Amino acid sequence: MRSSPVNVATTSEYTEMFQLRPGVFSARSATEEVHLVRWQLWQHDESFGKLSEDQARALERLAAGPCSAMDLSQGVDEPAPLVRALRAGGWLTTIVYEGDRALYTVLPLDPPPAETVTSECELVLSRFAVMRREGDGLVVESPVAWAQMHIHDPQLAAILMGADGGSASGVRTRFEKDLRLSGLLVPAGSEETNPASSQWRSHELWFHQRSRRGNGGYFGAGYGRTQWAHGAMDLLPARRTSFSAPAIELYRPELAALRLEDTTLTTAVEERRSVRVHDDTSPMTADQLGEFLFRCARVRGTFVADGIEYASRPLPSGGGVAELELYPVVRQVEGLAPGMYHYDSHAHQLRMARGPGHEVTRLLRTAAHTAVVQTRPQVLIVISARFGRLMRTYEEMPYSIVLKHVGVLYQTMYLVATAMGLAPCGLGGGDAAAFTAAIGADPLMEASVGEFMLGSRPPGDEYRDTSAHEPAE
Repeated sequence: MRSSPVNVATTSEYTEMFQLRPGVFSARSATEEVHLVRWQLWQHDESFGKLSEDQARALERLAAGPCSAMDLSQGVDEPAPLVRALRAGGWLTTIVYEGDRALYTVLPLDPPPAETVTSECELVLSRFAVMRREGDGLVVESPVAWAQMHIHDPQLAAILMGADGGSASGVRTRFEKDLRLSGLLVPAGSEETNPASSQWRSHELWFHQRSRRGNGGYFGAGYGRTQWAHGAMDLLPARRTSFSAPAIELYRPELAALRLEDTTLTTAVEERRSVRVHDDTSPMTADQLGEFLFRCARVRGTFVADGIEYASRPLPSGGGVAELELYPVVRQVEGLAPGMYHYDSHAHQLRMARGPGHEVTRLLRTAAHTAVVQTRPQVLIVISARFGRLMRTYEEMPYSIVLKHVGVLYQTMYLVATAMGLAPCGLGGGDAAAFTAAIGADPLMEASVGEFMLGSRPPGDEYRDTSAHEPAE
């Protein structure tokens, strides 16, 4: 589709209406200056100076509901400058009507950039744009656009796919212009040839933008620890329901002795590295696995506050919810049968979750492929998240918190394994489908989010002294 430069105006084919974007409040300062404010996690406050009585009435009309430029001009001297200032600040929502039927709404998320004159060129929908249903309409949005487009007329949706859509030419031209100005339509090929945008996949940019800034900062969008589902759904208990297999008691190290005899933190940090190959002639033992799990992930205690159960572990957890679970997948451990186990971090026990079979083999094979080695690990610790522990409390950002927790756990595992003389290696991906099939869980409730290989260190694989390779001061 091609765009044509047109002036934004009311025509016989369509009418534009304005209103303040939802979630906006006005206030007067001690000097009688009028401020518009968005009360969110980040406060957006802009002063419009001292308004005349006519301008104040126009602002009230915009707050009350959609009104046309003609409505604003009644009894108001020069409403255009106020409307332009509100638009420039991202305070004004525009609704385009055909007769009495709303066609679409342009809802600002941020102040718009300065409009640039675009020469005649082919325009395409941004590869970052998505369309989703909201209520009875469709929403088109993009993490690189400053506004959302709420489509109320299904014929307009066809225009996005390059079809005519059956709309009048003036409406189509105006719709395409608003799509372009919002950043939803871009020159063909521009995003692919721009190094800054071409390095991003759409899902990754969406995840980054939403988890960092919330839902674009727009009205009604909670961000952070809002307790949005409090009272609407029960919080999952801190302890996962046990599997039916008999419990295997694990070795518990003496912490008092470790405090005196263990490798220093500096030594563990400096000597930490990934070791992908294990010594199958002398595999790690069940006691070593027990000590490793005890030092990395046991629950040290729980407490209840405001009806919510919190857990304390050796690693930090946002909100104290401790949503991560550990599943050691054992190929070769002295004193432990092969299979997939669940680590009960509250009781420091293992329970068999799945015996040797197709799913367990897939998990181990995928780990070896990801680590680019021929031999499967002695132990693969699959890390899962019980999403309800976080998602009931946090909005927009809970999955990003889960991944931060996985990173914290990885580092804890690396340091403990280094101190114990084991071979650790964190992996960047895994077989989520095989994990879900192995434990029979709903992947929307619990799914794998990380994998960590562990085993005995091969003979002769000494820690490397990296100090000689550090750059001189």
